[in-house]
Amino acid sequence: MKYMLMMFGDGATMMRTRSQEWVGEMIEFMGSFNAGLEKAGELVEARGLADPTSAKTVSLVDGQVVVTDGPFAEAKESLAGYWVLEVPGEQRAIELAGEVVVWAERVELREVPDGPPEQ
Repeated sequence: MKYMLMMFGDGATMMRTRSQEWVGEMIEFMGSFNAGLEKAGELVEARGLADPTSAKTVSLVDGQVVVTDGPFAEAKESLAGYWVLEVPGEQRAIELAGEVVVWAERVELREVPDGPPEQ
């Protein structure tokens, strides 16, 4: 089964509130976490995302495409990175999410279906 593990956070806040040592340890964890997933054949893809200040929100207003700067209004946290995992089941995905949440404080886990739901 495929799952997407999404890590949320705010890089600017992290840099203000965490020590350089903590940030270094987090980066080291991410590298070894990815290497372990690759070795186990469980990693489909992993990416970190640019700071949300580079985001654009694209919406449809009165039939017209409208582009505005930034993430959704009032968002205090944004998607910081993600992994697509191929694991035997939900329990393994939850186990892996438990390793990441120590560093992110909040993650989201969703199943990635191979196609549309059956009717």
